[in-house]
Amino acid sequence: MGFGRDSAIALAVLLVFILLEFTGLRSAGLVDFAIRFATFGLLALSLNLLIGSAGLVSFGHAAYFGMGAYSFGLLMQTGAWSVPAAILAAVAMTALLALVIGALCVRLSEIYFAFLTLAFQMLLHSLILSWIGLTGGDQGLMGGIPKPPFLGVDLARQDHLAAFSLFCLVASAVALRQILRSPFGAALRMLRDNPDRAAFLGLSVFRYRLAAFVIAGSFAGLAGVLMSLYVSGAFPSFAFWTTSGEAIFMIMLGGVSVFLGPLVGTAIFLMLNDWITAVTEHHGLFLGIILLIIVLGLRKGLLDFAVEHWRARRGNQP
Repeated sequence: MGFGRDSAIALAVLLVFILLEFTGLRSAGLVDFAIRFATFGLLALSLNLLIGSAGLVSFGHAAYFGMGAYSFGLLMQTGAWSVPAAILAAVAMTALLALVIGALCVRLSEIYFAFLTLAFQMLLHSLILSWIGLTGGDQGLMGGIPKPPFLGVDLARQDHLAAFSLFCLVASAVALRQILRSPFGAALRMLRDNPDRAAFLGLSVFRYRLAAFVIAGSFAGLAGVLMSLYVSGAFPSFAFWTTSGEAIFMIMLGGVSVFLGPLVGTAIFLMLNDWITAVTEHHGLFLGIILLIIVLGLRKGLLDFAVEHWRARRGNQP
């Protein structure tokens, strides 16, 4: 029942975009926003698997975002890969990186875990900057990324790329939702709330956390692929700590405990950023002030606050 309902919601989102396409209501700005929303929404959703379900705050999630982007771009530049095959290979490479890093990080907890993930992310960022022959250094991946059509989809067209990005987002959201509803998701929440009791019951804290780390990194890699398609390249900023920080801000804005919270936060973050950038040059200052007011004022994400308020009202009804 849950899978059918989630699939119906995901299909409805795609149908709305398709209707906008065929009714002529679509604009270049809407298409651009749809691509960015799908990309960063997927990044935020993947990170919230760690923060919201496993209780692990990763400051280095951008490493897998950047890995996905660079892996996909380098594979496509060889001219020997189709887009679907390169996407799968890039996600697999990102999963392998997450497996290696996660095996070292998930043994720690709280602040030690957070800063070790940040250290590995900065290591990857430094490698990207220094390996100029492969990555292009601080100039980014040069030469663009070929986008040969497949199955009637031409990702060189922005409207096709927007539809494809939204498809990846909703398919990933359905998959993540089912993961959280599975016994695996229940075990993650048990480990988050009381790891000692979970270990006493026979659950392997290391294995469950490592699995969550790899899953989250894989979906972040897919988000990086979408970003590389969007900009037709890959840049060191994809793997910089500020990208991880933006994803954390999106989660804080939308909410940690409600599954769709990161997507709500992503939409708010992008719209605020676009609006403030158009109004003032000091967009970083004003965006930071607005985010602080929202976070400190509500002390929880907007969707968390709305759902909690709605449940309280229902509970007070006779």
